Amino acid sequence: MDRRYIELERRPELNRPVLIAGFTGWNDAAEAASLAVDTLREEWGAEQFGAFVGEEFFDYQSVRPQIKLIEGVTRTVEWPENALYATSGGVQALGGRDAVLISGPEPNFRWRAFCQGVVDLGRELDASLVLTMGALLADVPHSRPVSVAANAQDPSLVENLKLSASRYEGPTGVTGVLHRYVAEAGLPAVSFWASVPHYLPSVPSAPAALGLLQNLQNLVGGRLDTSHLERTSEDYQRQVAAAVSQDSDLVSYVQMLEERYDAQTDGGTRDLPSGDELASELEQFLREKGDEEQ
Repeated sequence: MDRRYIELERRPELNRPVLIAGFTGWNDAAEAASLAVDTLREEWGAEQFGAFVGEEFFDYQSVRPQIKLIEGVTRTVEWPENALYATSGGVQALGGRDAVLISGPEPNFRWRAFCQGVVDLGRELDASLVLTMGALLADVPHSRPVSVAANAQDPSLVENLKLSASRYEGPTGVTGVLHRYVAEAGLPAVSFWASVPHYLPSVPSAPAALGLLQNLQNLVGGRLDTSHLERTSEDYQRQVAAAVSQDSDLVSYVQMLEERYDAQTDGGTRDLPSGDELASELEQFLREKGDEEQ
């Protein structure tokens, strides 16, 4: 493992850990992936044992350091980093295996070096599985179950989980690159992608985070305590439904998405349009509505 890129405060004692990664930024629509990883870190009591060297991977003008006050007096600087967390003593939900979590902003630089660092870390820690989580904006309504697509080396794994295989083609972020790097390195790798409504891009989506964790639970065969996210998801649905109901055009648009979702659910794999296509479709719909009202 290249120590230029990773700093370890200690080397944790781990039992065949599952390495789980999720990043804020482009791969994290509605903060679903980062919320899912943060939920695991808190539930499992994972503690930080290292980090990727921020100087090697971040443009501090794009991802700026933060000034924090300690007890209202002392100022300190918190630098962007991709932190490494680990459990100890095994996690019941993982069948007694441990977990290593990687979280933080999507790196600006040296993606190949970053991904190779994750591969090297996985090998050094004897990882039994590398799971990446992401979320993307899609033409899905908030009022239907969250769609989660999967990528895996073994297509039968996706089929057994009753997930749709991702058929996305187009620009990708570090999450997509990392999954391919890990898979091509021969480590067991799975990637989960939650779809969130494109008309709610900046509203943190507890339902999407919950969907990711439920699929993690199905994958590892354990039981996760997601009760907090379930309550938060119920609040999310109520608040979004109330907000949408205030806009008649949006109500009609969501109804159209619901009809399309219901028709496609029985048809298997769904092709996800690009963000530009979604924006164009919404603009056309609103223009047509405006013409009808004149």
